[in-house]
Amino acid sequence: MAENRTIGTAPDDYDAMHHAAQNSPLLHELWERAMGDEYPTGVEPTSSCSWWLLGHAVSALRLRPDERLVDLGCGRGGPGLWLARALSARLTGIDFSAVAVEIAARRADDFVAPGRAEFRQGSFERTGLPDRYADGLLSVDALPFSPDRQAAIREAARILAPGGRFVLTAREQPADAEGWPTMATAAGFDVELILDNTDHDDFWRRLFASYPENAPGLRVELGERATDNLLTEAELFLAQGFPERQAQLLVLRRRDESAG
Repeated sequence: MAENRTIGTAPDDYDAMHHAAQNSPLLHELWERAMGDEYPTGVEPTSSCSWWLLGHAVSALRLRPDERLVDLGCGRGGPGLWLARALSARLTGIDFSAVAVEIAARRADDFVAPGRAEFRQGSFERTGLPDRYADGLLSVDALPFSPDRQAAIREAARILAPGGRFVLTAREQPADAEGWPTMATAAGFDVELILDNTDHDDFWRRLFASYPENAPGLRVELGERATDNLLTEAELFLAQGFPERQAQLLVLRRRDESAG
């Protein structure tokens, strides 16, 4: 039964998925069908990254040419690379999957000039980056998977220069849990903007519904392990439903603690 199955979230599960996704036209076709006109061609997202999200990120980040954008949980690099090109920024991507980092580095030349993007292994809680390294931060459908969200958002504040903005996606937290605005404020951010992503859950429902009927083709292109993980995720979410809490895009601005 679905409730007795679990979604693989170990590093090698992500390695298998990123490797498979890089070589699966069918997976990207299903993503494009589910997202419709909001699908950002060329980005090849394996997240809810859409034109809506990219447009708001460009507006919110307000980076000047040659400033540094850091993409936390960058995966195969598409959203960060697209934004680096759009904003003439330099990019550093961080992900705990060695395969994701390798693929993202190979994709970089499709978006930006050599030397404008780099990708490193690291975690949300320990990026390995210097203090005030970034002028802007991005994290699409990734930061909520941190095992220590408070540590992750403190690390984000540490590596972001004062005045820099952090664009991330997350859900509202239950009433009895510490929410993202509260954690962000405690870490040294001001909450500049919160937008509801009203299309988020409908997109995922359409995508998950397409997996079972395309399972044979996915198994050919992705292999057994990655396909089983996708099917389990789809089965669990379609059976249990999505949380009532709203999916959101948050824009946080790093306070200058030395001012005043």
